[in-house]
Amino acid sequence: MARASDGDAGAGDHNHSRENRRHHDHAVTATQANRRRLQLVLGITLTAMVAQALGAWISGSLSLLADAGHMLTDSAGVAIALVAAHLATRPPTQAKTFGWQRAEVLAAMINAMVLCAVGVLVIREAFTRWGSEPEIQTTPMLVAAVVGAVANLVSLLLLTSARGESLNMRGAYLEVFGDLIGSVAVIVAGVVIMTTGWTRADAVASFAIGLLILPRALALLKDVAGVLLESTPRGIDLDTVRRHITDLPAVEDVHDLHAWTITSGVPVLSAHVVIDVGEASGTERAQLECDTLDALAECLEGHFDVAHCTFQLEPAGHLRHEGAVHA
Repeated sequence: MARASDGDAGAGDHNHSRENRRHHDHAVTATQANRRRLQLVLGITLTAMVAQALGAWISGSLSLLADAGHMLTDSAGVAIALVAAHLATRPPTQAKTFGWQRAEVLAAMINAMVLCAVGVLVIREAFTRWGSEPEIQTTPMLVAAVVGAVANLVSLLLLTSARGESLNMRGAYLEVFGDLIGSVAVIVAGVVIMTTGWTRADAVASFAIGLLILPRALALLKDVAGVLLESTPRGIDLDTVRRHITDLPAVEDVHDLHAWTITSGVPVLSAHVVIDVGEASGTERAQLECDTLDALAECLEGHFDVAHCTFQLEPAGHLRHEGAVHA
C-alpha cells in the first residue's frame, strides 16, 4: 500500500518544531513584509500624479499627460498589491487550503493588463498628435516633470532592496523605474520645445513612454502566466532534484515529480518516492519511512529552498497500480 505523507511533518517533536518554524517563515508574503514601503510609494506617486495632471492641463503637453496616466496606473497597481497582500495573510480554510496567497499573483496580472492598455493608448495618441502643431507652455510642463522625476527617484530608492522578493514588488519597482525614465523624457522634450520650438518633441516623448510601458507589462504578464500555469519555479531543475532524492538511503526511484509556485517566494513540491523496505518488520518499516521523510524534507529545503513538500512513499511493486504517471 502507498503511504501518503507530508515532508514537513515526519516523526518526532523536532519535526513538529521545524513545521511550525516553516509555517511562520512563509505565513507573510513578500508584499506584506514590504507593506510600509508600498504605502509610502503610493502616497508619493499619487501626489506626483496630481501635480503632473495639473501641469499637463495647464501646459497642453501630451507626454506629461501620458506620464501622469502611467503614474495613475502605478498607483492603482500598488493599491491592488496592498489589498492582495492583506488578503494573503488570511489563514487557510477547508475551502482554500493555501489561503489567499495567490491573490498577489492575480493582482500582478491585473496590473500588467492595465499597463498594456495604457501603453497602447499612449502610443495611439502620440501618432495622432504627430500631425498637429499644439501650443505647449514649457514652463509648467518642465516644473511638473521635475516634480515627477524627483518623486519617482525617491520611490525607486524605497523599492530597490525589495525588488527581487515577489512579482508584485518587482512590478512596482519596474513601474516606478519606467515612470522615472518617462519623466526624464518629458523634461528633455520640454527643453527641446523651449529652445527650438519643435513641438513634435512632445509626441516623440509620448511615443517613447508608450514603448517603455509595453515591454515591462508583457514581461510581468509572462511571469504571472508561469505561476498560474504551475510551471516549474526558476532555480529548480527537476533532473537535479531527482538525482538528490534517489541518492538518499533506501530510495530506489522517484516519479510523479512536480514543482510549482503558490505565490512569489512560496515554491511547493510533490513526488512519489519508491523505497526499498526489504524484509523489514512493521516497526522497522515505520522507522525507515520516518527517517526517509526527514531526509527528503531536509534535502529539499537545504539544497533547493523548498520547505513545503509532500511525498508519497511506495514499495517497488506499487507503480503498476497507478496507471500513467508523470516521470
